[in-house]
Amino acid sequence: MDNLMYEEKNVLGKVEIAPEVIQTIAGLTATQIEGVVELKGGVVGDLNKLIGRKNVRQGTQVEIAEHTSIEVAIVVEYGYHIIEVAKEVQQKVKAAVESMTGLVVEKVVVRVEGIKVPNLEKGKEEVGSKRVR
Repeated sequence: MDNLMYEEKNVLGKVEIAPEVIQTIAGLTATQIEGVVELKGGVVGDLNKLIGRKNVRQGTQVEIAEHTSIEVAIVVEYGYHIIEVAKEVQQKVKAAVESMTGLVVEKVVVRVEGIKVPNLEKGKEEVGSKRVR
């Protein structure tokens, strides 16, 4: 999805916004929402997590055309209402990207990739990998 760069021309030249900038805004916004434990970034994101790297762009994809569409993959903490958390992610990501870039965000797709549940036996938490839509 990370295909085009947003470009706006004016009398002084042009302003370009790379898709990675939009991914960063979306990722940071999503992780600040109560109930979102982390972004889920596939194999690369999982490898980064294992070696201790944090990448706020993982779990986000951006498509810039006439309108911008954003996809965010999240893990929700057990006990939170999944639909409400996902709706809040949609609303806040859309608002943040539009206010910071001036782009029109047509849609924000939220994929709930897992749920973080407490492991009662060992006192540790585990992330379930079942996909919920």
